[in-house]
Amino acid sequence: MLLRLSLLCLLSLRLVAAETYDVVIYGGTSAGVIAAVQAKKLGKSVVIVGPDVHLGGLSSGGLGYTDTGNKAVIGGLARNFYHRVWVEYQKDTTWAWQRPEAFGNKGQGTVAMDKDERTMWIFEPSVAEKVFEDYVKEFGLTVHRDEWLDRAKGVRKENGRITEITMLSGKSFKGKMFIDATYEGDLLAAAGVSYHVGREANATYGEEWNGNQVGILHHGHHFGAVKKPISAYKIPGDRSSGLLPRISADAPGVRGEGDKRVQAYCYRWCATDHPDNRIPFPKPPGYDASQYELLGRVLEAGWRQTFHKFDLLPNRKTDTNNHGPFSFDNIGMNYDYPEASYERRKEILAEHRTYQQGLLWFLANDPRVPADVRTEANRWGLPKDEFKDNGHWPHQIYVREARRMVGAFVMTENELTKKQPTPDSVGMGSYTIDSHNVRRYVTPEGNVQNEGDIGVPISPYSIAYGSLVPKRGEIANLFAPVACSASHIAYGSIRMEPVFMILGQSAATAAALAIEGNLAVQDVPYAALRARLLADGQVLEHESSKLKPKGHGSAKPAATLPGVTVDDDEATLSGEWKQSTANGGFVGAGYRHDDKGAKGAMSATFATKLPKAGKHEVFLTIVPNANRATNAKVSILHASGQTERMVNLSKGPENRLVSLGIYDFSDRTEARVIVNNEGADGYVLIDAVNWQAR
Repeated sequence: MLLRLSLLCLLSLRLVAAETYDVVIYGGTSAGVIAAVQAKKLGKSVVIVGPDVHLGGLSSGGLGYTDTGNKAVIGGLARNFYHRVWVEYQKDTTWAWQRPEAFGNKGQGTVAMDKDERTMWIFEPSVAEKVFEDYVKEFGLTVHRDEWLDRAKGVRKENGRITEITMLSGKSFKGKMFIDATYEGDLLAAAGVSYHVGREANATYGEEWNGNQVGILHHGHHFGAVKKPISAYKIPGDRSSGLLPRISADAPGVRGEGDKRVQAYCYRWCATDHPDNRIPFPKPPGYDASQYELLGRVLEAGWRQTFHKFDLLPNRKTDTNNHGPFSFDNIGMNYDYPEASYERRKEILAEHRTYQQGLLWFLANDPRVPADVRTEANRWGLPKDEFKDNGHWPHQIYVREARRMVGAFVMTENELTKKQPTPDSVGMGSYTIDSHNVRRYVTPEGNVQNEGDIGVPISPYSIAYGSLVPKRGEIANLFAPVACSASHIAYGSIRMEPVFMILGQSAATAAALAIEGNLAVQDVPYAALRARLLADGQVLEHESSKLKPKGHGSAKPAATLPGVTVDDDEATLSGEWKQSTANGGFVGAGYRHDDKGAKGAMSATFATKLPKAGKHEVFLTIVPNANRATNAKVSILHASGQTERMVNLSKGPENRLVSLGIYDFSDRTEARVIVNNEGADGYVLIDAVNWQAR
């Protein structure tokens, strides 16, 4: 009898008539909501259906310290979202735990701007979610939450088009156009569209920064940032004792070769130090202190940057990100997530939550953690008023990268760096080409090191329409504005929430044009699409932000200096360095400065392989002025280790070359000089670094 009833129930679900829409959007991410708003504004019937209970993805899931890059390229509905956030913070009721004057003008647009144009780029998760829900109410959007695509047999196709998608619940949705707005690219994969997971080899697209990055140490998220080497073994120096947890036994491999590894995920969890809103960090089930042995050793070695990415949000909260060699990125534990079953993904998410909450418990309670670190950790806790239905923990993990469609056009670093032109712009990005670490491995000396973290500065670039649609002959009515067509390293810049919103709007606009013309998505006329996008405020081109010399004194080309020179244009930058040509005597097209620390911690890494091993004198080129720092911190990484220097940037020799000393260098690994503004007493400038054989 029970079996018969179950069969009848299942049959009744399958007999429910499918709902029919012009545009069906799978996924309630920020891109999904913005795409739905645009479709509705263009007069199309639209539905959002997907696993999400909370709308907005990462934008409402903890990433409130927005990765914007150049804000001038963020237009249309994406900019409208950040304007609506600003409007929320004009209400007294939004400021429950802090007065607005105490937070100041952080993350806001220019005060002199018209109120209709003001924006706020730093916000609490709950405020972002309210803005997304307000879109739903204002535009009357239909949303089906907690609905999971039947990835095995839930996509019906006819004549190269998706006609209907079915959820595990039995609900079905018919549409003329479909938009996959998930981070994972589940719909495009189930529809049979080509995609890639992992890092391509550099040779695949003729790139420099794709594939294995062994030996490349950017950003300070590596063990070279620690004052002494950290052994990879349970008993330091004893290989027979076995590897510590979370270290791969795989060989380091060769730089530039491809693999299936995926950059690390983490929850962008929210902290607060307000005693009336703070919940002490919970000890997670399954807590295992041995998982944090590496962190213990890092702290014992004197590293003290644990709290450097507790980025402040309004109401005494934070958007907390990974920072340093061992932090909240769960390196190497997500490789199978992109293509995993729902059940396996839940296991991965649970492990990530346990890892991060366990790390917090370790920092706050383990007796081997230095007292000053424990004291600071216990000042923070989880906020009572965020993520209330999920134990005050984010509902969305940061899927930095999963599947990436291989579409009609593949965006690569060559388009981002302007080595190759980008056709048919549908939006812009500008954030640094950025990848987090993908693994932790053992060096030949038996020490631990991270691999995969990359940061390559760029200027604003266009994103091709072809990167939103499948190759001709695959699917004729599908868009992928999130799992879009890009190489691993190009996606490292594209994968920012404002860009996803921009691409969501552009995809919905193209969908409307395809419906009206009864066209395949590959045949949408770009001239008509471009005109509509511009009319709706999208930014499709932008003057490069790279400054040229303006006649203020002389500019020296790097080639005029003896030896090997790396200019600031070639350095790897962390933070928002400002370009300038205000004072002469610089190398190249200009120099950069930290705006006297106004934007927080910054660093610049100058790296090169020297043509010949041996002793080299290292010079820092400076552009002196009385307002410069007298104590700029400079690190020289050489064959014998690392040397720290303090440099006076306010004055120097007539030739502007300040010697940092003579050191031995290998010709097999990169020589590096790192300049940062930690504790600086004035403007920190970066111009160039020069190595001369001795």
